[in-house]
Amino acid sequence: MITKSIIFVIKTMYPRYIREIITGRIGSGKAIIITGPRQVGKTTLIESILDSNEYLLLDGDDPKTRTLLTEPNTEQIKSILGSYKFVFIDEAQRIEGIGITMKIITDRLKNIQLFASGSSSFDLTSKINEPLTGRKWEYQLFPISWEEYEMHHGYLHSEQQLENRLLFGMYPDVLNNPKDEINILRNLVSSYLYKDILSYAEIRKPEVLEKLVQALALQVGSEVNYSELAQIVNIDKNTVSKYIDILQKGYIIFKLSSFSRNIRNEIKTNKKIYFYDNGVRNMVIGNFNPLDLRTDKGALWENFLISERIKQITYKQRLSKPYFWRTRQQQEVDFVEEESGNIRGYEFKWKKKNNARLPKTFTSTYNATSKIIDRENFRDFVIIT
Repeated sequence: MITKSIIFVIKTMYPRYIREIITGRIGSGKAIIITGPRQVGKTTLIESILDSNEYLLLDGDDPKTRTLLTEPNTEQIKSILGSYKFVFIDEAQRIEGIGITMKIITDRLKNIQLFASGSSSFDLTSKINEPLTGRKWEYQLFPISWEEYEMHHGYLHSEQQLENRLLFGMYPDVLNNPKDEINILRNLVSSYLYKDILSYAEIRKPEVLEKLVQALALQVGSEVNYSELAQIVNIDKNTVSKYIDILQKGYIIFKLSSFSRNIRNEIKTNKKIYFYDNGVRNMVIGNFNPLDLRTDKGALWENFLISERIKQITYKQRLSKPYFWRTRQQQEVDFVEEESGNIRGYEFKWKKKNNARLPKTFTSTYNATSKIIDRENFRDFVIIT
């Protein structure tokens, strides 16, 4: 007799910081929109908020739904939505004319609370910004933040997992499959990075995008030169700029500008590029070796810290503006934050160094506070209180 065993995989629902903020906006008369990369939990978050209510789910990935919602008139919209008080349009950017449809719902159907999600800011934002001016609350959702991770697992477990997070990142599916991270990331990168973005942005040369992403991944923490990247990838500088803009709007990378206040020898125009998630970055270069065997440990640490800080600034709606600083004499500050006229400089070290300090040129010129962020005190940086 052969017995079959059924294995149930219980996936963790991580607490999301913006959940209470969004809940507080329900009934405000405006659409609630969440953008962010695929598979970071946008749908899960909205469905958890709506869990105690009856709601209508309209999936923009479904061709029938797209046909149904493509430029309907008011009466057709009323017929589609019926008596539902809560409506959730998932992957709304896939639907033609969705901005006008959402405008009709918010303007004409006052008793309906509309939710929408989108996986790319260049698609959804461009379609809804003008029609929904003054009619929406818009939020971004990223991979799990360190704060959310620690809230769920506790301080001790989180500390023990830090090196794994530098290697495999913070995507929910990665965290929920601790023995299968590489396969999860491989599928994520191949499906989202190289299929969705190519499709949305109508990029006809996927091999060019792949080379560019790999070049950027290898330069994390370094200033990027678009002319050099153009030579590496064998395309023109304007195409490099266009592709980097697409990758940024697709939530793969983000840019830091250089901080400058008219000191003659400061670098004023260069950019640094970071990945929103360490796991995606490591998948792009195909390297998941332990930290002790890596020459890019510093870059991984820097990418992790800055991406976590960006999550905090965004979620907590801080007015902080992030930069880096460097002079032509190679004096450098890894991360600069300007907020309400105050300037803070940070230097990142994996291991504590007693003699580490920020350049006096920077701190004295800008009357800036300074701090060294290392393995021992990083929580002070990645959780803003």
